[in-house]
Amino acid sequence: MPSQFAAYLRVYEPFTAFEPERQRYWRRYVAEGRAVGLADGPGRQRTTVMEALGAGWSRLPDLPEEAYVLGVEDAALICPWSLRVRVAEAALHARDGVPQVLADAFVPPALVGLAQTVVDETKSEDRVHEQVATWGVPLRWFVLFAAAEREFSGEILRYRSEIGKARQRAHKGLRVLRKTLGEVPITESLRDTARWLESFHPGSVVELDYGGLTSLLSEEALRNDDSVELVAAGLTGLENEDGEAATAAYEQLVQRWRQIQLLERSN
Repeated sequence: MPSQFAAYLRVYEPFTAFEPERQRYWRRYVAEGRAVGLADGPGRQRTTVMEALGAGWSRLPDLPEEAYVLGVEDAALICPWSLRVRVAEAALHARDGVPQVLADAFVPPALVGLAQTVVDETKSEDRVHEQVATWGVPLRWFVLFAAAEREFSGEILRYRSEIGKARQRAHKGLRVLRKTLGEVPITESLRDTARWLESFHPGSVVELDYGGLTSLLSEEALRNDDSVELVAAGLTGLENEDGEAATAAYEQLVQRWRQIQLLERSN
């Protein structure tokens, strides 16, 4: 699981997005008040996974079904944790670019086979509702939101948008990037995010949560953070063929988030 210095992109779906059996489970879950708070969730996830895995990654145990919840009763929206699927994906990704001897020592081949089976058998119902980024926020995530959707209070900074609006912004950003930059990495990553959003119910809500990153930033920096506006300004500059404006916005973003990323090296 990621470090405590992480940001999160989440999708919350209505009960009707789930199959009848899952609907009943999540309705009981909400009615019983079992939902985990956003502040406690990341730590709970790490503890749950580490305790279940034990000393070595030799197995892929069943993990409790937990979720974040927005709203109450029939109006509640659910963001399942899907920990077993996420651990399986992490086991596979952990081997990427690593010499086989080291990869086998860190993630045993038997676990790799089991993890691949779990990922392959994942139904659309079990799609992952939460993406995690450590020591920064991917620029593509900012594309999905508008400044008016910002929520700031103390050490909490987040954005929430109706999924329809987030999809529209993603597709508009894609059109601009493809026309001006072509199929470069930022275009490909935004395309992947847009495809991910298409897999969810149209009544969903998308959330960008700065999570543990807020502990790395001063209150003034959080209050004045305008990363969403800068990304929008950069895309507008590209669309209007104003390279100077696009470059200025991009350089501000890179400089801001590089300072956070450098803290990872010091740790």
